[in-house]
Amino acid sequence: MTLRSLLFIAVATLAALCAVSRTRTTQSHLRTDNVPVEVLATGDSIEGVNASDITLRGFAKRASDSKETFFVTNNTSRRISAVRLLLRYTQVDGTMLHEREVSVPVTLAPGQSQLVGITSFDRQRQFYYYGGPRPRKSATPFRVAYRLLGYDVPIGR
Repeated sequence: MTLRSLLFIAVATLAALCAVSRTRTTQSHLRTDNVPVEVLATGDSIEGVNASDITLRGFAKRASDSKETFFVTNNTSRRISAVRLLLRYTQVDGTMLHEREVSVPVTLAPGQSQLVGITSFDRQRQFYYYGGPRPRKSATPFRVAYRLLGYDVPIGR
């Protein structure tokens, strides 16, 4: 064998190795942007607040995230801002993890949606939203539900 033929074989082998497709390790096919967030049963209705005025959907939080993101949709006929929510976090089996009230700074025209991010309840980054990708590290899946506590109706522009 000549040096030229050995060089040709080496280049052909290297090209064949490079042509092998890579293994995808991400789950990019998961989409939660249209999945509505569960609404908590309203045992004590809040005067002047209709639970259907606001819709949350597309909740996302990976185990490595310090923020939770979701879409807020204004279902009213008025412009709104500063949506106040009660968020309840549970394990998939229903065991309660945490509950908190948050104020989401948005300004939404009627029918408009906006992606918002809030600081996560999970400061130690041990939990991930069950509808998102499963993490490589050990983490616990959780569910979230909300109750609309109120919102502001700005006056003027």
